[in-house]
Amino acid sequence: MMYSTSPTSKSSAVSNSSAFSKELPQQIFTRRQVIPLQNDVLWRIEHGAVRTLTWSEDGTFITLGYWGLGDLIGYPLSRVKPYQIECLTGVEVSIVPPHLWHQNINALLSHIQQTEDLLSIVHQKPISLRLWQFLMWLSEKFGRDIDKGKLIDLNVTHQDIAEVLNTTRVTITRLLQQLEEEGTVLRHKRCIILRLPNKLIRNFN
Repeated sequence: MMYSTSPTSKSSAVSNSSAFSKELPQQIFTRRQVIPLQNDVLWRIEHGAVRTLTWSEDGTFITLGYWGLGDLIGYPLSRVKPYQIECLTGVEVSIVPPHLWHQNINALLSHIQQTEDLLSIVHQKPISLRLWQFLMWLSEKFGRDIDKGKLIDLNVTHQDIAEVLNTTRVTITRLLQQLEEEGTVLRHKRCIILRLPNKLIRNFN
C-alpha cells in the first residue's frame, strides 16, 4: 500500500536572524507542558515541537496543528475555544509582542498555509491514504534523512495520530502494522521511519 503525494511547501518561517531572536525574551517548557495563553502575545518556536488543540463537549481532543522551528503560535492566531498549546518535546520559545508581529509576516503566512495543508489531508479518503499523507507531511516538517529512509524525529502516539485524522487508535494501529508488513514503514524506538524511494526523498529535501 504505497501512496504518493505531492510534497507540501516547506515552512519558510524561520527566525529573521539569530541576533533578533536573542533580543526577545525567551522561555523554556518541558515535554507535555502547556504553554500559557495570552491575548497579546505570540510565541515563536526556537527549538522543539508543539501541537495546538481543542476538544469537543464530550471531551474528544481535536488537533489543530503541529508546529516546529520558526513557527508562530498563540491565541491571537485562533478563534477556537477552548484552545491549548501542548509541548511534544522540550521547547524553547521567544515572546513576540504585537509591535513586532509585522516583522514575522512570512511566519504568519506559513501558519495559514500549514493549517490548510493539514485540513486537506484530514479530508482525504480512504483513511489509509489520509494516514500516508499525514506521515509524509510530518516527514517533511520534522524528518531527517538516515540510511534506512526518512526518520520522523518526533514521538507521536497512535492516539495522537488518530486525533489528528479523526479516526480511532485501533484503526491507526492496524494501518501502521500493515505499512510495516509491506516495508514502507519501520520503527526506531518510538519514532517512525518512512521507506521512501530515493527520488521521493530528494523531493522532500
